[in-house]
Amino acid sequence: MTALSRILRLMLAGQRRSMMRGAALAVLVLVMGVALLGLSGWFITAAAAAGLAGAGAVFDVFRPSAGVRFLALGRTVARYGERMLTHDATLRALQNLRLEVLTGYLAAPWQRVIRLRSSIALHRLTSDIDALDGLVLRLVLPVLAALITQLLTFAGLWLLVDLRIALVVVGPALTGAALTVFLEARRSALLSRRMAAAAEAMRMRLIDLIRARDDLAVSGRLSHQAGAVARAEARRRELAGALMRRGRNAGAALSLTALVSAGGALSLGLHLAAKGEISPGPAALGFFAALALAETLHPLRRACADLGQMSDAARRVVASRVTAAPQAPVTTLPARPAGQPVLDISDLALRAGDGHGRELLSGLNLRLMPGDTIAVTGASGAGKSTLLLAIAGLHPYGGQILLAGRAPDDLGEAALRDRVTLLPQRPALLAGTIRDNLRLAAPDASDEVLAGALQSTGLWQPILARGGLDYRLGTRGMGLSGGEARRLALARAVLRAPVLLLLDEPTEGLDEATARKVLAGIRDRLPQTAMLMASHRAAERDMADRIIALRQ
Repeated sequence: MTALSRILRLMLAGQRRSMMRGAALAVLVLVMGVALLGLSGWFITAAAAAGLAGAGAVFDVFRPSAGVRFLALGRTVARYGERMLTHDATLRALQNLRLEVLTGYLAAPWQRVIRLRSSIALHRLTSDIDALDGLVLRLVLPVLAALITQLLTFAGLWLLVDLRIALVVVGPALTGAALTVFLEARRSALLSRRMAAAAEAMRMRLIDLIRARDDLAVSGRLSHQAGAVARAEARRRELAGALMRRGRNAGAALSLTALVSAGGALSLGLHLAAKGEISPGPAALGFFAALALAETLHPLRRACADLGQMSDAARRVVASRVTAAPQAPVTTLPARPAGQPVLDISDLALRAGDGHGRELLSGLNLRLMPGDTIAVTGASGAGKSTLLLAIAGLHPYGGQILLAGRAPDDLGEAALRDRVTLLPQRPALLAGTIRDNLRLAAPDASDEVLAGALQSTGLWQPILARGGLDYRLGTRGMGLSGGEARRLALARAVLRAPVLLLLDEPTEGLDEATARKVLAGIRDRLPQTAMLMASHRAAERDMADRIIALRQ
């Protein structure tokens, strides 16, 4: 199953009834358009023929004119209903897709999450999803409605006029439209993909420029980054122009198809009328029906231009979403017997990447009791951070890891996170107040508890000087220095009061004296918490009860 068909199935899953009603109204709009123009042409031609024959006085003008008015008004109402139904259903379907993509990011493996740039994630949630609105509105619905309308028109012309007229009207239209869509879609697909990639590059560079403008200005690279944004936008415009030219070619081919169909209908109708096989009115009906069928063809031009972009967007969205996994049962951990280790590791083996890369370490044995502090040292790439991820249940491993006698995978997610807290090297801070950021860890904590957590990391006085817990941070914690942001993340980890606290270089960005003060404050705040630190600094090693050195 292709990515586009999978996305279509997902979009129809929750909005099938509205989509079907909208499709029925779309067909009704096109059929009414064909009937309106056909009836109008027949009416004018038949009235003229009756006048020339001297029968104008007895010609019934009321019923045809009433039919014209009914079709004109009915077509307007049907078009409004079709727009309401299909656009509403499409927007709801896209909303569900966004939720599924976001769920996919939240459930993705840790290694994938930490490599994901926020600008890329934002592009997936916005531009890629927005591109898929054309899957229904500009591709599936127009093609389906056009095909049904062409077939109904064929049947109507066969019944009311002549089979030969029906074939001349519908045959070239279907054949020309199919060839145009097939050829132009293939030619436009590569351009569409390149334009979408250029738009994504421009957007990401612009986001990087805005977010890092201060650092770029200080380093003298602001103009260079602005130039990169301008070049990406110029490339996007160039590709958009090329795609527009291809769209004009598709539009010209579809117009030529409609012209051939109408010209053939006119020529054959005049010939049959001259031979007396049909009257002038039905002959005009076929010609005007062919003109009206052009309305079913022109929307396909946009589908040809957007097909490549929609295909790429669908593939990325399918790769980003996940099927909801069954929720793990909530596990109630038994009371820990006195003397039982908080963490017990036996013969542990770790590999880089997703567990299939190079070997990082093997045969590691480690036991951590309540209140113990162990510092893990080693060169970059030795596996310190990966060890913490494996203990937190975020990385595959070989050997055995036991938390109070249970493997991380055997614990329910809630029980594992209640017991173990991990502070990675790059913790996330959100735009909002200090209180908002701290309450991510303890939603019901009082201001006094929050202030106490800040006090334990030595951050309360600097925050109090800026307005206290109501001090508002910018995007990604802007408004704090690197060391202050680190201490805020540590205070948030302290609020969890875990049984096991995993810290990845916790004092990075702090001077030596502040680092020792912060570590002492955390230990005073959490005297029974077992702490395992990935460490590069003397302050962290001096605070530890034991040091384990990893070797590559």
